[in-house]
Amino acid sequence: MNFFGIGLPEMVVIMVVALLVFGPKKLPEIGRSLGKGIRSFQDASKEFEAEFKREAEQIAKTPSQPMEATLEPSQPTLAPADEVTAQPSEAVEKEASTGS
Repeated sequence: MNFFGIGLPEMVVIMVVALLVFGPKKLPEIGRSLGKGIRSFQDASKEFEAEFKREAEQIAKTPSQPMEATLEPSQPTLAPADEVTAQPSEAVEKEASTGS
């Protein structure tokens, strides 16, 4: 019998020390709480494993071909040369001459 690398003689020594430290009345309560803790840890690890498997299956189901994208035509923009040639003072003069 080998639990977590601990043999039967070592397990007996641990039980005797626990009995001496905690006493016969507290030992069953400690064992119960330890069992509940181990059980909740097992449940959490099973839930994690199931979630991991679900995600792996979902990744395997995704199509291997790339998605196709189409670009919509955009509005024309000013070229850098147009921006440099258009002086703010010229725009003000044009507006003044048209009377707006």
